[in-house]
Order: sequence, then structure tokens, then C-alpha cells
Amino acid sequence: MRLLIIRTSAMGDVALLAPVLRSMEMQYPDNEMILVTRPVFAPFFYSFSGVKLFLVDFNKRHNGLTGIFRLRSDLNKEGKFDFVIDLHDVMRSRILRGLFSISGVPVKSIRKGRKEKRYVLTGKSKVLLKHSAERYYDVFATAGFPLKKAEGPWIIASTDAQKRAAVLLKEKELIQIGVAPYAKHDLKMWPESSMIRLMEMIARHTKVRFWLFGGKEETPQLLDLQNRIPESVLVAGTLSLDEELALISGLKFMISMDSSNMHMAALSGTKVISIWGGTDPLTGFGAWQQPDEFAIRIPVEELTCRPCTVYGKGKCRRDDLACMNWLTPEMVFDKLINLKIL
Repeated sequence: MRLLIIRTSAMGDVALLAPVLRSMEMQYPDNEMILVTRPVFAPFFYSFSGVKLFLVDFNKRHNGLTGIFRLRSDLNKEGKFDFVIDLHDVMRSRILRGLFSISGVPVKSIRKGRKEKRYVLTGKSKVLLKHSAERYYDVFATAGFPLKKAEGPWIIASTDAQKRAAVLLKEKELIQIGVAPYAKHDLKMWPESSMIRLMEMIARHTKVRFWLFGGKEETPQLLDLQNRIPESVLVAGTLSLDEELALISGLKFMISMDSSNMHMAALSGTKVISIWGGTDPLTGFGAWQQPDEFAIRIPVEELTCRPCTVYGKGKCRRDDLACMNWLTPEMVFDKLINLKIL
């Protein structure tokens, strides 16, 4: 059977396909999976033998409504599909799956739980919601593919990337720690001064090398951070995504905001200490298969306004970003010691 799977963004959400596709590959080895996604995310799936990537071009060839029809035509050239699984459920993917449905191909799509998430944000409920990856598993089950969860690591870098990472991590006397200090939205970002103090405390406690991760747009800030922390090395903009994944897999642990780096670390089998502000693992976007105590945040019982956002968008209604400012470097450092990670 040939399955067409659709998920083109965002980075963390695409990465979270890895556990599900790994489970599919192991339990249904005779099926062929064709994943529609963006070229930038290809390294997440280099180690999958049962997944063929169809890399879309939303900037040119597959742009706009005409581009979606062209995408359908291009996919037709790949051969007949027995099932379409839409794990994105946005306008573009709805149109695409609709075109397949019209031609008689069965379709299943994700249920994102938008109503339940609104309840969490409005305070009607503070119950842990189903994880995004669990929702992916559910779609495959409804399509006739019940799955047992595969053990990690779920994302494995290429052999060449692993060799380069081994060279970078050759100083075995140092504790190798990843740090992803920034996020796209203010409600997800710890004050930079707090991260600097935490790194200084760790450096006084042990011999360490910090590896600074982030998006290319964050490179100027990360360069400044590197200059202020002698034990740090810039990763962003210097390595390919494949090489970053290999480096992450060799770290002792990662310290990250609620960001794609958090997901990449967890899916690479690396411990990740995540710092949360306006968002919360309650809404189903926590680091996959990581202990709950690794997610550091002000309890909702102490700060009832949080979580106030699912994805990080918006402004602090209190105007003081208490969810982040109440988390001191000392609190995070003590947590690292108590968890025996340092």
C-alpha cells in the first residue's frame, strides 16, 4: 500500500512526525510512505528507508491555488496512492486532500483539539491534553494502522554528519551542553540576562562547553552571547541541519526554550531541559518522551494566567512577563543539580 502523508510546517511539528513514521516503518514494512514536506526538513528523515520525500516548492512551482493543482499533478506522476493522510489540516492541505478525495482516494486528517486548547487558555481546564505526536498516531489508527510507539532515538543524522560532530565533541573532559536561548515569540523567551547568569553558574560548577543553537536570524544575538561566555561556541549558521542534529545527539543535555531545538533534542535521544513561559506542555507540545520534571515553569496554580497562548503569539496581559521573570537562574540551576544532570 502507498500512503501519501502531508505535513509541510512548522519545524517542530514536522520533526514530531519521526516517532510515528519510525513506528510505521517497523510495523508495516511493506507499505511505502511518500511524505510531502519542505526541502529544509529533509534531514529529519535521512535515516528512514520506508519514507520517500516529495519536496514542495511553495515559493514558485507550488505557490498559490494554481500551485496546489500543479502539486496534485506532480504527485500523480509518482504513481497511484491508496490513502492520503493529512497531518496538517490547513487550507492548502485541505484543498490538496480534497482533490484526491474527488478522485476516489480515501482520506484521513488530524483532529487538532482546538476547542480543548481554548479551554486550557481560558482557565476552564488545566488538564494535560493529548500530545501532537499522539494526534498523529491517532490519524494512522483511524486509517487502519494502529501503532505501538517505537523507541528512540527517532531522528538519526547521516554518517558523515556524525563523523563531523565526533570531531567537534572530541574534548571528552568537558561536559557538552547545548543552549537554545531564543524563541520566535516574546512569550516563549527567557530574559537573556537570566540565561547568561545560568551559564556562568554552570561554568563555575564544572568544566563545560556550551553550544549555541538558534535560527539564522538569531545569529547576531548568538555571536554577542558567544563573546560574553568564553566557554561557548556558535552553532547557528555554521553547520547544516543534518550536522546540527548529529551534534545534538552527542550532547549531555540541551537547555532550550519551547522551540524547534527542544523537539530536535528530544527526538535525537538527548535530554532536554525546557523553559516555559506563556506556553505550557499542557497544550500538547512538550518535548517528546521527556520526563515532566525536565519542563521548568511556574506552576499554573501559582500563576493562573498561564498558559495564555498555544504557540507563543500575543502580548503579556499583565505587562510584566511574570511567567518568565519569576523563573530565576538560581531556580533552574538548582533544578539541574537536583535532577543530577550536572
